[in-house]
Amino acid sequence: MSSDGVNSGRRKFLTAATSVVGVAGAVGIAVPFVGSWNPSAKAKAAGAPVKADVSKLEPGQMVVVEWRGKPVYVVNRTEAQLEELPKLNDQLKDPDSLISEQPPYIKGIDRSIKPNLLVIVGLCTHLGCAPKYRPDVGAPDLAAGGHEWEGGFFCPCHGSKFDLSGRVYSGVPASTNLVVPPYTFEGDSVLVIGVDWEAV
Repeated sequence: MSSDGVNSGRRKFLTAATSVVGVAGAVGIAVPFVGSWNPSAKAKAAGAPVKADVSKLEPGQMVVVEWRGKPVYVVNRTEAQLEELPKLNDQLKDPDSLISEQPPYIKGIDRSIKPNLLVIVGLCTHLGCAPKYRPDVGAPDLAAGGHEWEGGFFCPCHGSKFDLSGRVYSGVPASTNLVVPPYTFEGDSVLVIGVDWEAV
């Protein structure tokens, strides 16, 4: 057997083997690279709608649901709390929510689809602190201007106050009402945050 024949065979084998490994390597690099263009599961989850069962939420009670990395407050307001809302209008900066961020289907002073269920982003519109839920009527530390506190939200960072519709009081740093996110319901008991009511 000639050395030329052996070298030629080896050369063909090595060329074919190198080509196969090269193609496999290129595919191995390309697949993760193209895959990196797609959003991660965490990113998809961050923007995805969130569901919450509100059937066991007692009157006067609040739960916090996370949506897009933000706390969303869900409050089951009592009849008495709803009755007090119109009486506060003269103490508020934007009682009719004319300059505040909320979907177009959210209307009225209750700022909700279902009157008793308030759904708001739990971040102060001043500098983004999380207001505390203070439903206790007559809290002496929150009374101001001769008016009794009727329950609502108090931001401990800079003293902004909001009523039980998330409407901002006059004379505080926050300039607009708490934000109402897009939301809807599945049946009577499942709240879906991140999907517009009219889209369902």
